[in-house]
Order: sequence, then structure tokens, then C-alpha cells
Amino acid sequence: MSEQADSLYRRERLFIGGEWRPSTALDSIGVISPFTEQPVGRAPGTAPADVDAAVAAAQGALTESPWASWDAESRADALDRLADALELRAPATAGLVTAENGMPISVSSTVEGPGPARTLRYYAQLARTVAQEERRPAASGSGTTVVRREPVGVIAVVVPWNFPQSLTMFKVAAALAAGCAVVVKPAPETVLDAFQLADAAQEAGLPDGVVNVITGGGDIGAYLVGHPGVDKVAFTGSTEVGRAIGEVCGRLLRPVTLELGGKSAAIVLDDADLASAVRGLAWACLLNSGQTCYTSSRVLAPRGRYDEVVDAVADLARSLRIGDPSDPATRVGPLVSARQRDRVESYIAAGRADGARVVTGGGRPADFERGWFVEPTVFADVDNSAAVAREEIFGPVLVVIPYDDLDQAVAMANDSPYGLAGTVWTSDEDKGLEIARRMRTGTVGVNFYNLDLGAPFGGVKASGLGRELGPEGLAAYVEYKSVYLRR
Repeated sequence: MSEQADSLYRRERLFIGGEWRPSTALDSIGVISPFTEQPVGRAPGTAPADVDAAVAAAQGALTESPWASWDAESRADALDRLADALELRAPATAGLVTAENGMPISVSSTVEGPGPARTLRYYAQLARTVAQEERRPAASGSGTTVVRREPVGVIAVVVPWNFPQSLTMFKVAAALAAGCAVVVKPAPETVLDAFQLADAAQEAGLPDGVVNVITGGGDIGAYLVGHPGVDKVAFTGSTEVGRAIGEVCGRLLRPVTLELGGKSAAIVLDDADLASAVRGLAWACLLNSGQTCYTSSRVLAPRGRYDEVVDAVADLARSLRIGDPSDPATRVGPLVSARQRDRVESYIAAGRADGARVVTGGGRPADFERGWFVEPTVFADVDNSAAVAREEIFGPVLVVIPYDDLDQAVAMANDSPYGLAGTVWTSDEDKGLEIARRMRTGTVGVNFYNLDLGAPFGGVKASGLGRELGPEGLAAYVEYKSVYLRR
């Protein structure tokens, strides 16, 4: 039976070892709507003793439960059942995410509702096709080596609030496909939707301890990351927190995957069809009110078409409907918190102080007495060294910067502490691919940007370590063992 109290948005217990257990923490976590600024619901807090119990349950799943002996086909079947259970909850989950973080329902109903089930099905199929063992003739010419793929073990999954369901499943699906067990700690802002995964895991009949869901803020996250029973950490979030996690894992010699921040560039070539490009830029630049790690928030435009590009991007920003995130017509919802709005507004003020020109936006929409809204904002006349051009803002703020030739455009795109994503906009796909090859970043989109489940996603430089998705994402949860046989 699903563990729910008074309503969908109230939870009373943590999900540990296949059971709903009372928390030993004295506090609880309240979630506030970014749109109404009223409570959405409440979840229990987590104490270190609860983390200990969750890690122990995950360890037990790898040594004592049926999960430890299941073959790849059995695990894949379990992933498919979990996908079925999540699909049944998809509409409710999408609505819950929208209520928690203000994501427009037009996005959450596509990405956060059915999206996790698609990821699970991809990894279920991959689990069926990747052999656990392979035999290789020894390079010395004598004997054979059996190379085994074995699960890393207990995975600490720490996820942010911006795409909580999708980013959780990028990690959980691959970890389960490899035979690992997970302890999931969501962000406090989106703690409620994480229990949808727990409900689904219980309904799908996953063995006890394979999936555990706890709660908590940075202190509990730090305790989990450094726990002696954890074998690997998978984290998505800010570069600042990622550095701290990386330091802990480095000291412990613990594997870690870090998907961190970005300040990606959109290079508009002089042959680009602006009408077509603008439609794609809406997704690449302003998805989820700019609270997207891969957003192309720096638009680099050829000097000969600079004014044209500025006008087109500004017209795009003005055209996006701001409003109630639960309304399917809304394209820009509120930011996740008052603190996040303050952060974004501080960058807008800094851009003005540095002499950049606000072409559109720059304030709060006048039509809303409540809600943590910021207007989609476009800056022109920005230097690539300015704070608004170099630092991750994580809000609906774009800068348009001119360039003189393609070499300069590529150099400017690469002149960033980050390297997560990027886009190229051109009528010549081959030229776009050529430019993409020269960009120092983990992913690039030509005339659009999309995450392909079958291809690796991740960044370079301050954007992180390791890759998620694709076969590479599965390999991140595997350890290799070589067994030499003398023949």
C-alpha cells in the first residue's frame, strides 16, 4: 500500500529497506509553492541514524536479498515493471513537480512525468544486451582473460530541484541496470515528488533495500556522501557543492559522477535562418525559466547581423507567456524560491552596473502580486568578461555578444570556466558540425538542443566529471574484474 497521510502532498515516513519507517529526526520539511507562496505539503526530516539505516538496507540488498543473485534479464524485467508503475503516476507526478518548483506543466508533463519511465526502459534493454562477462585471448599469446562487469555497490544519489524526476532517473536507472542499490536524497524544495519513486518501487516488487528514499538538506547530503557504507556518489547540482563532494570522494578514493553548472554559448552563424533559430532558442535558452544546467545563455552573433539577432532574441523573450505554471499556455513560470529570485535580480543589477543594455525585461512582471517571477531579460552590448556573461545565473537572463569571425566566436564560446553544452545555428549542417567539433564542451546541438538517452551527457572543466546516459552511463556503475586463465 502506498504510504500517504492526509493527501498526495503529505508524507509521514521515509522509505528504507522496502518499508515506510518513521524518521528519527525532530524536524520536518515544508515545501512552498513558488506561484502562490503558500504551502504545498510536508515531508519528514532525516537524521544521521536514518541515513545509517538506509545505507545498511542498500548493503543488505547486495548481499542478502534476491537482488544480489538476479541475472541481467531479471533486473531488466524489474526495471520495466518500475517503468510501468511510474507511467501510471506520470500525470500526478508532473503536477506535483510543477507545484513544488514552478516548472510549466507543458514541460513537466513531458519531461518529469513520462520521462523517467523512458529512461528506465532504455537501461532495461541495455542491461539485456551488455554481457556480464567476456573472454579475451591474452595479449601475451598464452591463456585467456575473463573480464567481468560487476556492480559498484551502494550508490548515494543526490539530486537538485530543477528537474528532480529526470535527473534522479539518469542515475537510478543505470545503477539498477548494473545491479547496484541506491539511497536517493532529493533537494528540500522538491522532496515530495521523490516519494513517487518509492511508491512505484514498492508496487513494482523491487527487493527490499534496492531503492531507498530519504530527505534532508546539505548537512544530511554531506553525511550521506561521506558515509563509509557508500561505494559511489552520483550528484547533480552547483559547481560549488560539486567541488566539496569531489574533495570528499577524492580523499576517500570513492568513485563520483558530478554533473554541475554551465554557461553555454549559442553561436549564431551569418547564414542562420533566424525565424527557425528563434523557435529552437526558446527551448535551448529559456527552458524552465532558465533554470536548466545546459541552457545557452550566451548568444554569440555575427557583427553584421548583431542588431537583427538582438531584436529576434528580445522578441522571443517578450512573446513567452508568463503565468500560472499549471496553465498549459504558460511558458515562463516563477523561479523556485525567493532566494533564487534575489540571486537572479542581483545579476541583472550587476549587468546594468557594468554598462550592459537591457533590451527587454529586467524586472518583475506587473501582473502578479504573488509568485517569485522575473521577466525574461535580454542584455545587449555585453563584454564576454562581464559577470553576466561568465557566471551561471540560473534564471531567464540572456546576453547577446557580437563576434567578427568564426575563429573569434569559437574562442569566445570556449573562454568560459564551464563546458557543459552549447548550440550552433546555421543553414549549413556540415558547417555546424565543424564548429561543434571545435567547441570545448561535453554536448552540442546543431539547430536544436536535446538530450539523447543513448548518448553520453556531461561536462568538462567546472561543469563536472564523468558521463550519464548512453552505454557510458551504465559503465559508470560497473567495476571491472579480470580473471586470468592459463591454458
